[in-house]
Amino acid sequence: MTSVLGMMNPNLINGRNLHKGSSIFVKVEEIKKRGQWRFSIKEKSLRTPQATASSTTEPKATEFSTTTYEDKMLTNYVPVYVMLQLGVITNDNVLENEENLKRQLKKLKQSQVDGVMVDVWWGIVESKGPKQYQWSAYRNLFAIVQSFGLKLQAIMSFHRCGGNIGDDVNIPIPKWVLEIGDSNPDIFYTNKSGNRNKECLSLSVDNLSLFRGRTAVEIYRDYMTSFKENMEDFISSGVIIDIEVGLGPAGELRYPSYSETQGWVFPGIGEFQCYDKYLRSDYEEEVRRIGHPEWKLPENAGEYNNVPEETEFFEYSNGTYLKEDGKFFLSWYSKKLLLHGDQILDEANKVFLGCKLKIAAKVSGIHWWYKTESHAAELTAGYYNLKTRDGYRAIAKMMGRHHAILNFTCLEMRNTEQPAKAKSGPQELVQQVLSSGWREGIEVAGENALPRFDRNGYNQIILNARPNGINQDGKPRMFGFTYLRLSDKLLREPNFSRFKMFLKRMHANQEYCSEPERYNHELFPLERSRNDESLEKFMEETEPVDPIPWLEETDMSIRPFEGVLSLLQSTFLRKKS
Repeated sequence: MTSVLGMMNPNLINGRNLHKGSSIFVKVEEIKKRGQWRFSIKEKSLRTPQATASSTTEPKATEFSTTTYEDKMLTNYVPVYVMLQLGVITNDNVLENEENLKRQLKKLKQSQVDGVMVDVWWGIVESKGPKQYQWSAYRNLFAIVQSFGLKLQAIMSFHRCGGNIGDDVNIPIPKWVLEIGDSNPDIFYTNKSGNRNKECLSLSVDNLSLFRGRTAVEIYRDYMTSFKENMEDFISSGVIIDIEVGLGPAGELRYPSYSETQGWVFPGIGEFQCYDKYLRSDYEEEVRRIGHPEWKLPENAGEYNNVPEETEFFEYSNGTYLKEDGKFFLSWYSKKLLLHGDQILDEANKVFLGCKLKIAAKVSGIHWWYKTESHAAELTAGYYNLKTRDGYRAIAKMMGRHHAILNFTCLEMRNTEQPAKAKSGPQELVQQVLSSGWREGIEVAGENALPRFDRNGYNQIILNARPNGINQDGKPRMFGFTYLRLSDKLLREPNFSRFKMFLKRMHANQEYCSEPERYNHELFPLERSRNDESLEKFMEETEPVDPIPWLEETDMSIRPFEGVLSLLQSTFLRKKS
């Protein structure tokens, strides 16, 4: 749908022709296709449609006073951040190529981006030994970010860089931790063949004192505490606005079920990762407790690159996943993941309690095999999601109790871009997960899974950021979006002009806003986690619910050649001046 807003004079759209305090008339009319809106702008006041008996009836309008058109549009403003390069801080704990970084940040600031995101690698900061933290390179980096007036999202990256799609550097977890793993490899996730994955620690050791007197959770807590103490000035000054807590491989709340280092290739179903001695013992204890000691961990779920119907476990009509023992295993497997996330987010909440920032955690967009009965790739990753069972609502509820943002990936993907053999459903998956978050009353943010520079990818992101389009209260709206990733390719033309057009659309065609409270993002001191409901209660709420209504396409799309035309216009104006 072509938006009337998008066709209007851009000077009117961005508010430059409006005086602060002036009143505007915006008439919003519902048309036959559900969820789409038509806007017309006149002076006087802002009106909004009321419910009517028939979709063909002209909606009545209720007037209410407002300040400026710009302020109303800002309720639809979605801030955009850009991920810095994975290796911006080297393995030797040195800020890489500082002058080039400054040049890139200057261009980002000129593009009106809101901020940047950076991995704060455990394997770099605590590499010398337990509690021997080295923060100087990151402090230098943060000071540079601050000097350009950019906000900062910091990821507590407790995983290895290398082995995931898009990884172009190798940053292992601390050497002293790997040495402990040499003598006790069961601290790592393990598949049924006994292969260890050293990307991160297994959730099975969260509460085991195997790391020179500390548990894994204590390691994560101490790391975050040291970060807070050493970055207090950046937190108190409002530079650091977001702490994303790493909860697994690639920083995501999941099992490492589809690692390229293990030979996985898209769209393989992946493998369960619960065969270390600690998780095996835990499962054996659980099945004995319920009177089924004969139930074993799955041995019939195939290998990394199988398709579901090649396995007994994921066979669509009569697979193990549908039987009593399979259901128990999947409940146990997903619950262990939920408990892991809950405990670490609780520690993060305690560490940053009272700080004016948000905490967040990432959920992976596992879209392949989504359009099958068994959802095999999601199940091996720990998301117990089926057509008859919602596997994401419990995660949203868990994050809500810690006042955490749910950060979801693959926002740029469309079904038609995926190979038919993968039976992917990225659009439906995004709608399901985002709807779960919004229904639970939590903030939802997002990322693209793979680099994109094209208008189709950008338009899909804009659609998912505001699935009902521009409206008078801005809801539903993503809390923020982080673009993957800063590169010279992004900053080259015509990519950069198209990216700036994308930023403008995410900002609801407004200029960069330096006052987050104007788009309802004012930061308040982080409150203590709630403990009013148990995780067991969360796990029971699995009844599937239809997602909220979604437009078929965004009402603020980037039109063909628009980025190129913008580039030509800016080039002409520069030469003219």
